[in-house]
Amino acid sequence: MKVVDDYFGCDVFGRQAMQKYLPHSVFKIMCDVMDNGKELPNEIADVVANAMKDWAVEKGATHFTHWFQPMTGITAEKHDAFINPTGPTSVISEFRGKELIKGEPDASSFPSGGLRATFEARGYTAWDPTSFAFVKEKTLYIPTLFLSYDGSSLDKKTPLLRSIQALNKAAVRLLHVMGFSDINKINTTVGPEQEYFLVDEEMYRQRLDLIITGRTLFGSAPVKGQELDDHYFGNIDERVKAYMEEVDEELWRLGVYAKTEHKEVAPCQFELAPVFSAGNVAGDQNQLMMEVLQRVAHHHGLVCLLHEKPFDGVNGSGKHNNWSIVADTGENLLEPGDDPKDNIRFLTILAAIVKGVDEYQDLLRISVATAGNDHRLGANEAPPAIISIYLGEELNAIIRSLISGKDEHNTVNTDLQLGITALPKISRDTTDRNRTSPFAFTGNKFEFRMLGSSLNISCPNTILNTIVAEEMTQFAAELECVSQEKVQEANIELIKRTFKEHQRILYSGNGYSEEWRQEALKRGLSELKTTADALPHYTEPRYLEMFGRHKVYTANELHARQNILLMGYYQVIHIEAQTMAYMLRKQIIPAVLDYEAKLASIIQTKKEAGIKFTMENKYLTEINDALELIEQHLEELEELIQKSFTDSKEAADFAAQKLLPLMDAIRKLSDVIEARIPRDVWPMPDYNDLLFRAID
Repeated sequence: MKVVDDYFGCDVFGRQAMQKYLPHSVFKIMCDVMDNGKELPNEIADVVANAMKDWAVEKGATHFTHWFQPMTGITAEKHDAFINPTGPTSVISEFRGKELIKGEPDASSFPSGGLRATFEARGYTAWDPTSFAFVKEKTLYIPTLFLSYDGSSLDKKTPLLRSIQALNKAAVRLLHVMGFSDINKINTTVGPEQEYFLVDEEMYRQRLDLIITGRTLFGSAPVKGQELDDHYFGNIDERVKAYMEEVDEELWRLGVYAKTEHKEVAPCQFELAPVFSAGNVAGDQNQLMMEVLQRVAHHHGLVCLLHEKPFDGVNGSGKHNNWSIVADTGENLLEPGDDPKDNIRFLTILAAIVKGVDEYQDLLRISVATAGNDHRLGANEAPPAIISIYLGEELNAIIRSLISGKDEHNTVNTDLQLGITALPKISRDTTDRNRTSPFAFTGNKFEFRMLGSSLNISCPNTILNTIVAEEMTQFAAELECVSQEKVQEANIELIKRTFKEHQRILYSGNGYSEEWRQEALKRGLSELKTTADALPHYTEPRYLEMFGRHKVYTANELHARQNILLMGYYQVIHIEAQTMAYMLRKQIIPAVLDYEAKLASIIQTKKEAGIKFTMENKYLTEINDALELIEQHLEELEELIQKSFTDSKEAADFAAQKLLPLMDAIRKLSDVIEARIPRDVWPMPDYNDLLFRAID
């Protein structure tokens, strides 16, 4: 039996491997680079590269790759063998410092949003020494940044690293002026909870919509959904359990702290949650987690779906982004302590976060905006598209006290009364959970719950880090203007003023309710329902200025991302529209026409025999009426599909306002037909097959 302790992280070139393969002096330099952000000296690159190669070759590696995260939202890699020729029939395995530090993939073939022209092909990958290399499938994977020839970021990782650096600078400055001079570095920690669906691979292969788009474009409701809440935390099927065990082992070997797994609310839906890691590492590891979840599924005759809404009528999948700030002293700066009302450091950081979320609501909404996520946000299964913060009973009472000057503080951290004397005491947390809140405080961290399951977490964390850095910078600048003996008094007044001015963003009730929507709009909170609504705000002047101040994005980089995301949104929906048209023409309409012909034949036979044919006539009429409308809509859809765009905003608006409503109308009609014809006539597995017959 394998013991996890013995093999955890064995395929990672981590500190233990570095210490073994690197000279002691070089190992110390690498630790300084990783821990303190010191610049990597070029002269040790060859030593590190050779040691990394020796370690990887012992693991069976024959190739290396610079592993990067372009603006596609997924990872990219190009594999090179270690071999170099030494003669006509001989080679030697080599890996040099220059190969470790820099690669040159073709930059013109990845989305650039106008940063690069097609004929301008040169791009660079640059080694990120703060995220460990690893071996997978006989290849050494080296986490890297991806940059254009002029140094512009073409990836998700570079801005994330910049934002972590900006937050570190701002937080240390603020903490020092507050008197916490023992803290000289902070980092973020992130724990992304990953939700996903599993479906039978054979059935999946019969659904072109799932293959091409990741979601079902057709499908009438199953006879049972999630009404009984019997799937959530239920017993795990043997087939799925074997899959989870293999996923865990692969992730553990790669140093990913895969911790908690369970059935989720919807049929065939599951969750895998890791332990917290440093923000940059967590981003890399979540990309690995999604890749492993999808790849291993095939070993068990399954397919892992990461789309936010694969099935209409049941809950979709999200990715809760648990975010906190830790200091080099080992302290979690979002830990309220035993008496949070007197914890001025915690309250100051909390105030900065509240102010940042309020002032930059649109950016947080933009950070999770995708075509897939639009289907789940606000659908009584995920947070609404309106940003708000949930803090819990105790912190809300403290804030009310600060604003009003009256003591309302009454801790809720008391023992639960179970009524069973034999059981040990269980203390109640100071905060409940609010699953309808987009941004909730959960004890010693914030849970940003709006992320879609397929999303790269780098963008939300980049924006979260940057807006908090901005507020901390403002706080520090204000406190630096008062004398040292008056800093604490000024700090308390700053906290009070901040909470008073930004209390509109705080909400503890039901985020799904229409009452909250109306109240939020009265408060002046923004509601950006779709990606097409949200993305145009990305490049507002104040956002460009803020990102520029903290050197996270240049104006060109932000405009490029806006163009990429807008056009990507259109392209996703355009592909869905084409897939829908193809399935209707090639599968659904022919099958329905065949069935209509059979019904018509039965009607004719009964008519000739003088037998009533009321039921058959009713069915035929209902099906044919729906089919006639589908044909009309389909002709319009096929015409719209042919339209082309050069302006990304125009394309996104077209997708949201023209394509999606028409596709929705077609689907509703198709679902009417599906519900009225025999199962063996429908040309693909239905929801009952996909959700119940293969997995549960």
